[in-house]
Amino acid sequence: QVQLVESGGGLVQAGGSLRLSCAVSGRSFSHYAMAWFRQAPWKEREFVVAISWSGDTTYYADSVKGRFTITRDNAKKTVYLQMNDLKPEDTALYYCAAGERVVPSENAYDSWGQGTQVTVSS
Repeated sequence: QVQLVESGGGLVQAGGSLRLSCAVSGRSFSHYAMAWFRQAPWKEREFVVAISWSGDTTYYADSVKGRFTITRDNAKKTVYLQMNDLKPEDTALYYCAAGERVVPSENAYDSWGQGTQVTVSS
């Protein structure tokens, strides 16, 4: 199992950008698929994007395609989420997760961070 710590959240105006980071501790980072999920107030947690261990495969939710980009640096044991053209509806607590497969289901990920808050003002 690995430990995950997210950072980079904050308050930004609509149309702005943020880059989230997820630092991972543990020896097997390069073996894991990594994902970002988010949870807005009074809503269920939803899938945002995932990336394979090699970085060759990504899977984006339709709501963020063309605006968000996930990357990973296995040497630094870090996964990133570049978020551009942010919208008020992107406001949520963003979670990093590690799992075995690049799928949009929470059940596929067994290690989670504590989350970082992203707030987009209109």
